Amino acid sequence: MIIEQRTYTLKPGKVADYLALYRTSGLTVQSRHLGQPYGYYSTETGELNQLVHMWAYADASDRSARRGTLYADPEWQELLPGLLAMIDKMETVILNPAYFAEPLPCRIVD
Repeated sequence: MIIEQRTYTLKPGKVADYLALYRTSGLTVQSRHLGQPYGYYSTETGELNQLVHMWAYADASDRSARRGTLYADPEWQELLPGLLAMIDKMETVILNPAYFAEPLPCRIVD
């Protein structure tokens, strides 16, 4: 299993707007392709106006296939410009579990 950690730095004052739009329109379509998020957070200290979300995949091929179907979905394509307009910076990190650490259970959609 791998975890993709995505950090979005939003325009100041846009966290609530982004989360509201994502919750009402984005979460359902994204979860349809990626499964439920492994975690979804906003920052309280450090660099502000950030959202950090994590997604679990079986491996890199699974990630590529799932993200490909997401980006091909017309519902996601319609929503994307509204979300992107609130983002200043995006960062993605792929995390591999250490051999001695059991990952927390999560549901990976087949």
